[in-house]
Amino acid sequence: MSALPTLSQAGFELTAMVTPDAVQVRFTGNADMHAIEPLDAYLASIHTAALERGARRVQVDFRALEFMNSSCFKSFVSWIGRVQDLPTKSQYQIEFQSNAQMHWQRRSLNALRCFATDLVVVQT
Repeated sequence: MSALPTLSQAGFELTAMVTPDAVQVRFTGNADMHAIEPLDAYLASIHTAALERGARRVQVDFRALEFMNSSCFKSFVSWIGRVQDLPTKSQYQIEFQSNAQMHWQRRSLNALRCFATDLVVVQT
């Protein structure tokens, strides 16, 4: 396992680990408007890491994420689009782990899943 750089801002943090078959990303805190630009860049680095390592999936752990604004969710729509644009053999699955106690996650993640039902999985 190897770690990718941590993204840390006041009240928001992203950490990522690369395993032989997956990239694991953990979100904590609140992803508000100040997180948009860094999040875009971080998701691009996750995408690159997944491709370079031939990962079959990226696990995104939202269980400790209290809030994410709609502009940050747009970053995920763009990321999913980049994965969809890849040749089928290079695509990887994006698996969201959500917190059932945070109802906004269920609604928002199910909406994301609708963009690519063959690539996006939501677990509670």
